[in-house]
Amino acid sequence: MLFAHDVFCKVPQRALALSIFAVVLSLGSTAVLAADTATSTYQQERAACLKGQTYEDKATCLKEAGAALNEARRGRLSEGTTSHEKNALMRCNALPAADREDCARRVRGEGTVSGSVGTGGIYRETTTVIVGPQPAPAQPMPMQNQRY
Repeated sequence: MLFAHDVFCKVPQRALALSIFAVVLSLGSTAVLAADTATSTYQQERAACLKGQTYEDKATCLKEAGAALNEARRGRLSEGTTSHEKNALMRCNALPAADREDCARRVRGEGTVSGSVGTGGIYRETTTVIVGPQPAPAQPMPMQNQRY
């Protein structure tokens, strides 16, 4: 009887140990995935810098990409909404209700972007197609008595 008691007491401990191990393993795999994502993002940003596809000079662009990689590795780089984006979305609240959603879409990157800060400003444009009511079908003209 004593043997059965020892086995049953150890089962919850084993389950707890396995659960802790699974959590630690998943946290480790999440960290590896985040590091892979950060490295991949860095490679894309670096390539854009080298091709001149940014609004910065090459040296500044490469420096910023490297700094972003270091911050991502330290877990200090957020992938969610930035404070800059939150601020821009709050500015949309000052617009009339009918225009707020279009403003938010532009802030989130939808539509086209032209210009730069260096040239005096960034112009963001979205196009919304609104289909009006369909015209009523044409009524046939009444036939008049005509002689030919």
